[in-house]
Amino acid sequence: MSTKTYKTIQGDTWDMICYRLYPNVGKEMCMDKLISANPDCIDILIFPAGLQLIIPEITESVISDLPPWKK
Repeated sequence: MSTKTYKTIQGDTWDMICYRLYPNVGKEMCMDKLISANPDCIDILIFPAGLQLIIPEITESVISDLPPWKK
């Protein structure tokens, strides 16, 4: 299994990256998993361009108690 990576774009934030990469898994709600996979970048709030982040595979839904109109 190969490790997926993401190259940051100037102005990226943790939640924006999650929203873009995990559209079917709770979007920005899985931000903690992305941060845990990249502990060297934990102090960065707004990313510069060109940093390589490790993208963990997330297959389960992070949100378990969705309201009826979101199921």
